[in-house]
Amino acid sequence: MGASMPDPTVDIGIASLGFAFGDDQDVAATAGEYVPDPERVLKWGYRTFHRAADDVHATDLAAAAARQALERAGTDARALDLVVLATSDMPEYSYWDSAAALADRLGIERTHTLLLNEGCASGINGLFYVAAAMAMRPETDTALFAVVNRVSEFHRNRMNVFNSVLSDGAAAAVIRRGHPANRWLASESFTVPRYNDLISLEFGGAVRPLPPDGWSSRTAPSGYDKINEHFDNDSARLRRFLGERVDHIREVIDAACARAGITRGDVDHVIYTNDSPASITAIAKALDHPPHRTNAELSPEHGHMGAADQLVSLGVHLERGDLRPGDVVALCGISTGMQWCCTLLRI
Repeated sequence: MGASMPDPTVDIGIASLGFAFGDDQDVAATAGEYVPDPERVLKWGYRTFHRAADDVHATDLAAAAARQALERAGTDARALDLVVLATSDMPEYSYWDSAAALADRLGIERTHTLLLNEGCASGINGLFYVAAAMAMRPETDTALFAVVNRVSEFHRNRMNVFNSVLSDGAAAAVIRRGHPANRWLASESFTVPRYNDLISLEFGGAVRPLPPDGWSSRTAPSGYDKINEHFDNDSARLRRFLGERVDHIREVIDAACARAGITRGDVDHVIYTNDSPASITAIAKALDHPPHRTNAELSPEHGHMGAADQLVSLGVHLERGDLRPGDVVALCGISTGMQWCCTLLRI
């Protein structure tokens, strides 16, 4: 049972969760399609990832997850006071609002919408933005928070960006004022902007709209090359950065705990980005946290779904009965920016 703590700024909780995934793909059977050295990918420990059909896009996945969450909550979409959508890959169109598109898919209008695009941090920070909106608007009683990652294989090679297999999935949460379970406690985040270019794509934006002639994500240099280039191929600088990643995760969790009036020792479960099991276990060790109370077991079955990782893992743990009433869960991760973030929930 989690420790007693002060009430949060706004009393809200997750009433239901919904999910949608691309088709299951076997990593071992498909790695050779993405990289010339599949054994490198297999060492990461992933077994399955989700790949959406070519005609299934981010809004499709987000809408499917949202409908499931609404059905499970017994809530009609027209009862929503706020719709927040977080995305972590390329949008379907330029000059286009994906949150508005989701609201349209749900058949609602004249509802406040918000679009988040903070990469993998969106699924964690989004809960803070929902809490902030509901704190500032007392008439807002029910919100929908949807998170989606739909990889554009034109732009990204699923198995060659970093040590993760990128995956297509969406999660949605119906959040209600006064809901007694899965309560938001606190959120914290900070950015170290000198690392902003680490995994950026050099084209597709206003500076360089088109890729070089003959470019393909399947044959483009790996993300490792870009990271090494950022650190001037200096292995000592890279090692320092890797150490900072862990230090900053510990720092952001401690800061969120301080806001909630608890300590890291009061956290019962840590849900991190769907990194490799070895990486998640290393994070747990650095936090003095039991590895079996993380998402290390779940990550190999789903792959890295960008901003959707933490809510998907939360949902699986809830469905399996891994979390007890009163437990404190830390949703945490790292994102482009680079940004470190944490949101605490009390089950």
